[in-house]
Amino acid sequence: MTLSTSTPTSQISAAELTVWRTMLRAQVQISRRLQTDLLADHDLALGSYDVLMHLGEAPEGRLRMNDLADRVLLSRSGLTRLVDRLQREGLVVRQSCDSDARGLYAVLTPAGRARLDAATPTYQRGVREYVLSRLDEADLRQFGLILDKLADEPARDRPRDRSAVPA
Repeated sequence: MTLSTSTPTSQISAAELTVWRTMLRAQVQISRRLQTDLLADHDLALGSYDVLMHLGEAPEGRLRMNDLADRVLLSRSGLTRLVDRLQREGLVVRQSCDSDARGLYAVLTPAGRARLDAATPTYQRGVREYVLSRLDEADLRQFGLILDKLADEPARDRPRDRSAVPA
């Protein structure tokens, strides 16, 4: 498909609109499938898994609430409500920031780590099944470059073989 670049910026061509809608539909379908799998197997919503995953990857299993909100693409108030639920389940705790009395950390608990460890294979299986298995190496490299452009991030070195691609 060739997209017209001569269309005025205020107008979107039919082909461009189709690409946009397809991207939105794909993102929603993939997220719904991952959510369904995580809820069925681990009683864990996709957003909750995302929070646990970011905390699990952070040094000491903790992140400032503002940094965590940026990583999981939630508003501060949305993250606060989600962390409240995770705290009630014993998966995270809040800790004060010694250097900033107003700052708070979200910290992964041992129970949160265990839940994350149990759910990660399900999440990774879904990412592989719903996305990665549908792309060959060339598609994966091209898709990564396109996403980098859309995310305004510099292109990174792409893994050479599919087994090196993180899920």
